[in-house]
Amino acid sequence: MKIRQNARHFASRKALELPVVSDVVKSKLVDMHTGIFLKKAEEGRREERKERLDAFFDATMDSYLAALQAGAPEAEAREITHIQSNFDFYNHGWTEMMEFPSDELEEHYERYETFFAEHDITIADPLGEFAPDEMPDAPSTPEKLDDPEHPFAEGGFADDVYVQGDDGEIRVGGQDEPENVDISDAVGVDEGEA
Repeated sequence: MKIRQNARHFASRKALELPVVSDVVKSKLVDMHTGIFLKKAEEGRREERKERLDAFFDATMDSYLAALQAGAPEAEAREITHIQSNFDFYNHGWTEMMEFPSDELEEHYERYETFFAEHDITIADPLGEFAPDEMPDAPSTPEKLDDPEHPFAEGGFADDVYVQGDDGEIRVGGQDEPENVDISDAVGVDEGEA
């Protein structure tokens, strides 16, 4: 899968691992991801999906931290959460929101199969043990699976994590964490809060 990575991602990671500020950052990251993916949804479907996306992305923050604690690099831990999201989009027939084509679902699962199996995550159950007790549902569009359209998907990146930096260059596997990460660069944090 191809994702972006910059200093803000590392700052947000660090902030998520800290007491107090982690709640603020988690909330802002959830809002940000919900906003990004709702813009990819059909206009008439956005409001009905919002509550589920909020809850889903909140749960993926926990899987992100679990992947980091298991030793995954930042890019891979974040990619895991994006793959989980794409599983859920596929399950609901929300193919217009997918980041990779549906015919690459198995390949993406297999790359992280060890992590997914440890946490009971499958394509059919994308949150596994990270699922909240009550998960909001949203209407599916299963008819889209017959002839899926993926206007925002980029295929051909299923064999590794491909990271596009601020310079536009794509690196396989991502980049190392920069020295002196400043948590005031994290999503939702400013210098006064840091």
